[in-house]
Amino acid sequence: MNQTTFQGLCVQERTPLREVFECINHSGRISLALLVDADQHLVATLTDGDLRRGMLAGLTMDAPASALLPIKATMPNPHAVTAPVGSDPEQLLRVMQEAKVRQLPLLDELGRVVDIVLLSDFLPPPDMGMQALIMAGGFGTRLLPLTEDTPKPMLPVGGRPVMEWIVDQLRAAGIHRLNISTHYKPEKIHEHFGTGKDFGVELNYVNEDLPLGTGGALGLLPPPDGPFLVINGDVFTKLNFRTMLEFHQEHEAEMTVAVNLHEFQIPYGVVECDGVNIRTLKEKPKSRVLINAGIYLIQPSVYEYIHQGERFNMTELIQWLLDAGRTVVSYPIREYWLDIGQHADYAKAKKDLEDGAYGAD
Repeated sequence: MNQTTFQGLCVQERTPLREVFECINHSGRISLALLVDADQHLVATLTDGDLRRGMLAGLTMDAPASALLPIKATMPNPHAVTAPVGSDPEQLLRVMQEAKVRQLPLLDELGRVVDIVLLSDFLPPPDMGMQALIMAGGFGTRLLPLTEDTPKPMLPVGGRPVMEWIVDQLRAAGIHRLNISTHYKPEKIHEHFGTGKDFGVELNYVNEDLPLGTGGALGLLPPPDGPFLVINGDVFTKLNFRTMLEFHQEHEAEMTVAVNLHEFQIPYGVVECDGVNIRTLKEKPKSRVLINAGIYLIQPSVYEYIHQGERFNMTELIQWLLDAGRTVVSYPIREYWLDIGQHADYAKAKKDLEDGAYGAD
């Protein structure tokens, strides 16, 4: 790694998380930020997963990088996993495999990073090795009259159907076996995508004779061999599916739900009471909530709760898993995300693409 690239990985304790995100996302093969002190000594390594966990803990993008350290201290590798520069390749590979890390900083005798080796330098990168289900059977009634003769996922954005953007993104992530659940005007989808060959993927269509809800189509597919991605067909996003899978595996989750931070301002003064006594009064406060983004990763074990032909929503499946004590985790989206379920959102997606905002953080 050249010195210029190396300097681009370094951040300080006061560096805002916004800049840490940019550092990780624009480092090429290396998806890591190096938290260093004034003398360039390594304090900690910061990963995409660390940043997502910080978002879930309520940290804003203006919070300093050091705010991630208490969160990182609760993880299996609370301290930076490193090796001395000059270590033989077998030792480096063993360290990475034992610690389950993909990136390993090499330190000089003063504790400064002089290089970074990647697991892919020793072993071929693993194939994503999973299938995906695009849920495209809804009626899209909120988008009438646009959906009167066109399924919602086939509405054009930038001259291409929304679902074509999703298919291209999945293919680019290494996911080539795609299933599409259909119900409303399925012929429109079949005519456009065919077998998927022209789009570089293999398509399997699963038609719902009766609407099965946002999750029921899973019951029409055999249990997968490994992690399985489920995504709504009306989501316009630049989410990195590989980092989501890494997060899912890191937390040994049976289901990972992508969530998006939604902020809104209450246009009234909010009163909090203890009985009849007023305790606080907040004038037009802002509220922050995490909303379901319509993107999921599930393990084969989840199929214990899915039955063929059963109508259910993904929210119900999540609750069944929670009631059973299964591990369900959330993956906060930092990237561009928009559900085009309403006219205003559909118009925004088209404008964002025209303005170049699609994909901007």
